Amino acid sequence: MSPAAGRTGPPASARRVALLTREYPPDVYGGAGVHVEYLARELRRLVELDVHCWGAPRSDPQVHAYSAWQALSGSAPELAALAAVSVDLLMAAHVGEAELVHSHTWYAQFAGHLAKLIHGLPHVATVHSLEPLRPWKAEQLGGGYALSSFCERTALEAADAVIAVSKSSRADILRAYPAIAPERVQVVLNGIDTTEYRPDPATDVLERLGVDPTRPSVVFVGRITRQKGVAHLLHAAADFAPEAQLVLCAGAPDTPEIGAEVQALTRALMQSRRGVFWIQEMLPKRDVIQLLSHATVFVCPSIYEPLGIVNLEAMACETPVVASATGGIVEVVKDGETGLLVELEQAPGSIDPVDPARFAAAFATAVNRLLADPALAREMGRAGRRRAVEQFGWRAIAEQTLTVYDFAAAHRR
Repeated sequence: MSPAAGRTGPPASARRVALLTREYPPDVYGGAGVHVEYLARELRRLVELDVHCWGAPRSDPQVHAYSAWQALSGSAPELAALAAVSVDLLMAAHVGEAELVHSHTWYAQFAGHLAKLIHGLPHVATVHSLEPLRPWKAEQLGGGYALSSFCERTALEAADAVIAVSKSSRADILRAYPAIAPERVQVVLNGIDTTEYRPDPATDVLERLGVDPTRPSVVFVGRITRQKGVAHLLHAAADFAPEAQLVLCAGAPDTPEIGAEVQALTRALMQSRRGVFWIQEMLPKRDVIQLLSHATVFVCPSIYEPLGIVNLEAMACETPVVASATGGIVEVVKDGETGLLVELEQAPGSIDPVDPARFAAAFATAVNRLLADPALAREMGRAGRRRAVEQFGWRAIAEQTLTVYDFAAAHRR
């Protein structure tokens, strides 16, 4: 279900909204943080907006930052989940002047739920991923995974409205939490700022990093986590055309184990082919835009992806995308038009490929098809930018978000 075109109830411009999030500039490390950054910018044109986030104090008086309780610091994995709840308590205590709270990810959704209980505020929750579909997080959080799952379920089932970032994500939400009434789950896609993400003809960043701008390149940007499929990409890369460079902008592994696995696979790949670059630090946005602009192919081998905003970033830079045909990716990348989708067969109850070797081989075949046909790659890249410009603007997405706010206010539980 998508938001209705017309809004009802009090004018949205009169509302005061508290946006609750873990990530906010300058601390943005994933797609949810990117979403919040640009959505907040556009919402400020339409409502009185206060942002409540994690981390160090910000200079903007409308951005309120909170740190987890020091007593919860330590190496035990469950402490990370308890620390998140401590921030939720602080957020909920400081949003009483708002007329509506809008939370993002489980890290802040429980704060939205508490604010609903304590202050009687309508609560809108945006789902960027679902804990039941990320079972590998038990590796990262230990018993804290049960707590994160509890926080998400409690908040979403009680929310006045839930925003899904794709039709596929909406279906996942309703399957994972059948207690949520379908009419409360509405689709508002992620967006892209195509004035910022646009082709960059400069090559200074590539030269600084050692990437040869005269050779074809395959670029990946993302975190090292099971859901991003980095290991599958590295297996596929062994069969990429030998002239192609592979640029991995991949850091912050979820666990030491997956970090070690990716490191071992990358070292082995470097021994078998030249032109493999693993950039582990968080690059400035301009650097990423230049890498995307000069990539022959952008790759997204995710095995779970509610939408995949990074694909929009690549498309806006006129780069074709080769991606897994899963989740919301299929609503962004048009197979055969803006890139190529690779079939991902997953066993019932699992998100891992049924046959990892076959998936990696199919992925390599799709990448090599575009490497071998630069004209087709350029044509798909141009089509991708057109699609990004025409269908994924942030201003329209902010307007659709206001429609969900109206629904939540009118149907408060």
